[in-house]
Amino acid sequence: MSTENLRFTESHEWARAEGDLVVVGISDHAQNALGDVTFVELPALGAELAPGDEVGAIESCKAAASVYAPVSGKVVAVNESLEEMPEQINSAPYGDGWICKIEASAPAEWEALMDAAKYEEFLKG
Repeated sequence: MSTENLRFTESHEWARAEGDLVVVGISDHAQNALGDVTFVELPALGAELAPGDEVGAIESCKAAASVYAPVSGKVVAVNESLEEMPEQINSAPYGDGWICKIEASAPAEWEALMDAAKYEEFLKG
């Protein structure tokens, strides 16, 4: 999947706008660094979030990592298939490996996120 329509955070989450919703996952870079994902803690439906709030966690054979909200809003959907198949984060981080959908409450926050080109530059450090 192309990353052209995605935005990224410095903590390696990606965000994709779908109307009023923002779909959230972790970047290919992040899943690669984690290794084989073995468990995903999903956020609670209805949780109210601000940018940088922890929405869940990912465990792998190498490490554990928190997942943070890229924008403010309410969690309106979670990817329950990750409970049975957490490896989807490895195989399709920008597709079936999405973690949650947030009903965004502050559209301007979207503009503060890095586009794909800026994220690639960020990774080069």
